[in-house]
Amino acid sequence: MDMIRQATAEQVSALIEEQALTKDQLMTYLRQVKEIRALENNIAELLGKAVLKGASHLYAGQEAVAVGAVAALRDDDLITSTHRGHGHAHAHGDKAAKTSAAQQEHFNQMMAEVLGKSGGYCKGKGGSMHIADVAHGNLGATGIVAGNIPVAVGAALAQKLQNTDRVVLCFFGEGAVNSGNFHESLNMASLWNLPVVFVIENNQYAMSVPWKKASKLPDAADRACAYGIPGQVVDGMDVIAVRAAVSQATDRARSGGGPTLIEAKTYRWYGHSHSDPRAYRTREEEAEWKARDPITVLKKNLELLHWLGDDEYESLDRQVQAKMEAAMTFALASPEPDSKELETDVYAPMKTTQADIEAEREMRERIRRDGKMRVIPYAQALVEAMREEMLRDPRVFIMGEDVGLYGGAYGATRGLSQEFGDWRVLDTPISEATIAGAAVGAAMAGMRPIAEIMYVDFTPLAMDQLANQGAKNRYMFGGKTSVPMVLRTEGGAGRAIAAHHSQSLEALWTHFPGIYVVMPATPYDAKGLLKAAIRDDNPVMFIEHKMLYKEKGPVPEEEYVIPLGVADVKREGKDVTLVTYSRMVLRALEAAEALAKEGIDVEVVDLRTLKPLDIDTIIRSVKKTGRFVGVTEAYENTSFINEVMAQVNDLAFDWLDAPMVRVAAANVPVPRAEILEDLAIPNVGRIVAACRKVVG
Repeated sequence: MDMIRQATAEQVSALIEEQALTKDQLMTYLRQVKEIRALENNIAELLGKAVLKGASHLYAGQEAVAVGAVAALRDDDLITSTHRGHGHAHAHGDKAAKTSAAQQEHFNQMMAEVLGKSGGYCKGKGGSMHIADVAHGNLGATGIVAGNIPVAVGAALAQKLQNTDRVVLCFFGEGAVNSGNFHESLNMASLWNLPVVFVIENNQYAMSVPWKKASKLPDAADRACAYGIPGQVVDGMDVIAVRAAVSQATDRARSGGGPTLIEAKTYRWYGHSHSDPRAYRTREEEAEWKARDPITVLKKNLELLHWLGDDEYESLDRQVQAKMEAAMTFALASPEPDSKELETDVYAPMKTTQADIEAEREMRERIRRDGKMRVIPYAQALVEAMREEMLRDPRVFIMGEDVGLYGGAYGATRGLSQEFGDWRVLDTPISEATIAGAAVGAAMAGMRPIAEIMYVDFTPLAMDQLANQGAKNRYMFGGKTSVPMVLRTEGGAGRAIAAHHSQSLEALWTHFPGIYVVMPATPYDAKGLLKAAIRDDNPVMFIEHKMLYKEKGPVPEEEYVIPLGVADVKREGKDVTLVTYSRMVLRALEAAEALAKEGIDVEVVDLRTLKPLDIDTIIRSVKKTGRFVGVTEAYENTSFINEVMAQVNDLAFDWLDAPMVRVAAANVPVPRAEILEDLAIPNVGRIVAACRKVVG
């Protein structure tokens, strides 16, 4: 066991004098510590009685870390939290509440959220592991170990880009320091000198595994040297010691000195979760740590200063108990969430109006009529979209691997870094998870990032940050946050570069509620949809096909935006509805021209956005033609076209005159050999054959 012994009376007095702490401040800290303990003991009792369902990871024993660390913050600073986050949420929320009534209201909302009630901070949608109060700077807790660390880096990046002097405080346990998120995030934060303070709450056990079995280093703070930042070990049972360490770190961050890694040695009273019998710990070990209870330590420090008497302490006990009882009364009386809440808060409201849709439809018609409109490559259309949005909105910035000098994917951002500077076009380390997570955090903190990951094949490395943080935060936090970010990437086959750089993985991303998926086929669509994605208040996965960058097409010179969720009928027809997207639109149009010579009139519907899906346009076409063919470059057994077919079956089955047919990639990794690659993905011949089949 690695315990830091209690400071002497002289050391305590020196720390109090150094921080100019008053009796009122220390009494506030004692109240907060006792309130967290009361909350956790109450939750433990509710779990024991099975009144409370679900997982609750109790913070009892660690209160000094949350209270001391948050006490060092300004009111406008930010925090990110963990699955064991009740203490962080209470310390932060109580600090933000300036009256006793507001403090009680905060406590009520905490308890109601833990019980999954509508009166909770997140309307009962987040629960114990996902409490957030984004409006006051608590960017939320996550149920994923280390999942909040990249988000904190992004929030700190936002402060740097916005030129504020706010600091981000990031809490996580010692189990998180062995994750890739930890290493990627500390490297990025150090590299950019970001105003973030990382606090490791080393409670000695990651679930049941002791720290000594997880690391050769006795102190996790020693890992700071790998990133060229200060690392410090502090007594996590002493509010005053924690506050002193975090105050020094926040001062450093605020003055431009960059991040600090603080390891607070502490101990959790309860198990990892309610079902944990703590068989891996001895009762002697527990007793030794409990002798250094954060309440006892702070109480003794106050008594040493003659600032606390027995009567005053007993009065505080009664106040805390009354507050806890009032919070329970409120939580139990709070209604269960209305059933209508099930599908609210998944997406931020769309800003598109019917007038916007009509204006874009007229623009499409104009393009088809105007033979003199300028013609530009797909890649140029993307650059124009980003440049225009960066000029329009200073919150827009680009980040990713090689986005500066080399211009990222096919040079799409080349030249923008020279125009806007290194802090609007940020080259990052190879850190897919933290690129995505930092974009999430920056978006939640007021920016509009365009993050780039070179290939869609690499996006699974960022899946936790995009799917579990970016896509779910709005819903889990009761609709009280937005994540306006774009993740640009490229997908598809055609360059003979084999299975790790040639996949079409869009179905992975359509799976998750809370994130949009856009796949444009033409330069016109690429520009208008990218502009719409940047302006949208939701995370958008923007997938460009690698074989389209040099494709040319007409693009208006004036301003235009293509609303998300509006398909385009690229070719009208009466015999077959052919639904597709991305590069397969070009193959589908070729097939349609070939079939026209046989007297088969094919209508080609380009989805443009997979989510939101314009199912109405598809159904109207199917009702007209009576036949459906879906074409995709994704794997046949799991492609998004399967979902489209399911919806057509539900909504237009009675109008189908033939079974639906799909044309998709073979269920094999994309081969390197050109002859095999060509066989693996759809071609014009296969599309023609499918259309003949449904007509025949």
